[in-house]
Amino acid sequence: MEDAVPFELFMEAALYDDELGFYTAGGGMAGRRGDFITSPEVGPLFGAVLARWLDDHWNRLGRPDPYEVLDVGAGPGTLARSVRIAEPACRDVLRFTFVERSPEARRRHEGLGRSIASLDEVDPGTVHVVVANELLDNLAVRLLERGSDGWQEVCVGPGGPCLRPAAPLPPVSAAVLDALDAPVGVRVPVPERAAAWVRQAREALVLGGRLLVFDYGVHSTAALSERPWESWLRTYRHHGRGVSPFEQPGGQDITCEVAFDQLPPSDECVVQAVWLRRWGIEELVDEGRRIWTERAALGDLAALRARSRISEAAALLDPEGLGAFLVSSWTAR
Repeated sequence: MEDAVPFELFMEAALYDDELGFYTAGGGMAGRRGDFITSPEVGPLFGAVLARWLDDHWNRLGRPDPYEVLDVGAGPGTLARSVRIAEPACRDVLRFTFVERSPEARRRHEGLGRSIASLDEVDPGTVHVVVANELLDNLAVRLLERGSDGWQEVCVGPGGPCLRPAAPLPPVSAAVLDALDAPVGVRVPVPERAAAWVRQAREALVLGGRLLVFDYGVHSTAALSERPWESWLRTYRHHGRGVSPFEQPGGQDITCEVAFDQLPPSDECVVQAVWLRRWGIEELVDEGRRIWTERAALGDLAALRARSRISEAAALLDPEGLGAFLVSSWTAR
């Protein structure tokens, strides 16, 4: 197949090509009216917990003014809106910059903060926090298949997928894959772009700044190698599963569970349920119950928002769903 390209390039074009991409031209979007629900779209509770974390980090940094927060893969800005609704102590100095490739999503950032399309537009050493929710799973991955003579690159051509000798791997990925005792035919992802993104995001941070990533994935590539590849390389459209990732380029989201062991080593990596409890989600739910009891007769927005915290918490802490996502953090030193 002379016209075949590595799956990584196929996925990049299917998601982000100016004329074809699902996010750039196809209208792909998170949210109840979009194609999938992420933690911020469950409701404002997730943003309220993050607001507590932002306040703590702001204090640790000596209360900088302005407090520069970079929200990468921001979508329509739902997370920032939720943080502001929570009214954190840092609210008067909190300044959001949104990094988002979708032109439609960027149009919705008006009034929230500065909106840009790429990390390349951010000066190094100028940001206090970089946060990314379900971004890394949408960065194009290399797809490798174990052959009788070693790893091969899965490519996509006019006739569908095919195999070619694999190009050289980054050192971390090479070490991980060399250690795998995988039989012929097993496929694994190589998140080379995600690893590069982590390095670039850390360069944007001031000394002591933090990179905070929420995403679904696994601690080890070995765990992915033991599962059918279709279970961790998936497609979505209109809140349902799509067809094969090799089909309908631009017509569906393509997402891959993140192999965190192929990323730069983090300071900490815990499941989302643990992180949310650490930063007070249960206290916020208890507060919501109290507010609802006091204002139920009024039925105003504050009362309804407080009551919704119970169902939001159940979704965010679900061990079979969002609660099992991984939260990884890096500190700029």
